[in-house]
Amino acid sequence: MRVRARVARLELAETFTISRGSSDHEDVVQVELEHDGIVGYGEGAPAGFLGETVAGTLAFVEGQAPAALGEDPFALEGIGRRLAAVPGTRAGMAALDGALHDWVGKRLGQPTWRLLGLSRETPPTSYTIGIDTVEGTADRARRAAGFHFLKLKVGGRDDLARLEAVRAAAPAARIRADANQGLTLPQALELMPVLAATGVELLEQPFPSGDPDPWHRLAGLPAERRVPLFVDEGCTELASVAEAARYADGVNIKIDKAGGIREALRMVHAARALGLHVMLGCMVASELGIAQAAQLASLVDHVDLDGHLLLTESPFVGLGLEDGRVVLPDRPGLGVRPR
Repeated sequence: MRVRARVARLELAETFTISRGSSDHEDVVQVELEHDGIVGYGEGAPAGFLGETVAGTLAFVEGQAPAALGEDPFALEGIGRRLAAVPGTRAGMAALDGALHDWVGKRLGQPTWRLLGLSRETPPTSYTIGIDTVEGTADRARRAAGFHFLKLKVGGRDDLARLEAVRAAAPAARIRADANQGLTLPQALELMPVLAATGVELLEQPFPSGDPDPWHRLAGLPAERRVPLFVDEGCTELASVAEAARYADGVNIKIDKAGGIREALRMVHAARALGLHVMLGCMVASELGIAQAAQLASLVDHVDLDGHLLLTESPFVGLGLEDGRVVLPDRPGLGVRPR
C-alpha cells in the first residue's frame, strides 16, 4: 500500500471563537491510500488540547504508516492495534483509519455505513454559534434559521445575554451550550439554572475533567435547576468512557479524538452499556472528515457535525444537507471525493 499525506488549510467563513481562543483557519492532515488501483481518502484534525500538532500528525502518518499498514487493507483490527502501539497522534490514526474504510468500501462497492450494518438516516445536526458580542450572536443565530438545533459556545462575557439573544433570534430552535472547559464553578452554578429555565438541552464540558468535584457539585443541583452534562475534551478513547459515566450524563465522541471509526464505534457501544447519552461531534473539518464521523450518526442521540459548514469552501464534496440533516451519499466508501 502506498500512502501520501499533506497538510490542508481550511479557511473559515468567519472568525470562530471558543473559550480557549479564536481562529480564522484550521489545518488538517489528509491522506491518500492507494492499493490495487483504488484510492481511499482520510482526514485527521489534531486536537490542541491533547498536545497534538499538524507537524506531529504528518510525521506520524509518514513515519508509521508503511510498517503498520502491512499488505492487507482489510485487516482493520490488526492495523489499528499496530498504530495504537506506536507513540503518535490520534488525528493521524483517524486519517489512516478513514482512508482504510474508504478503500474497503470502494473495493467492495458498498458505502461504509452499510458495511458497518448501519443506516443513512441521521439525527439533525446542530449548528455552532461561536463566542461573539450579543449583537453578533443574534446575527449568527438569525442566519442559522434552517437548523433545528443551535450549539452556543459559552465561557466568554455576556453568556446570559447571548443566550437570550439566540432565543429571541431563533425562537423555534432547540439550544445546546458548550463551554470547552471555560467555566469556573461559580460561573457554572449561576449559568446552569438559567439554562434549565430557558429550555437549553444540555451543557458540554463546563470544566476540565481531571477534577470530578465541580462536576459533582453541578450535577447535584435539583433536577429542575440543571440540564444534562456532557463530557467532550475529557472523553478521548474507550477507556475514558467509564470514567465519564462517574460524573456526567453523556459523552461527545469525535473521530479525531478516538483515533478513527472503529474506536469511536466501540466508544458508542460502551457509552450505551453504561447508560450514557451519546453525541457525535467533530472538529473543524472538510466534508471528508465529516463523512468519516457521519458513518456512525444513525447510532447516536445527538449529532454535531457542522465543521464543514463553517468553511468558505471544502476541498472535498459529496455530502448533502436537507432540513438540517447531514445526508450521507449512497456511493461506495465514505462517499465523498476531491473537489
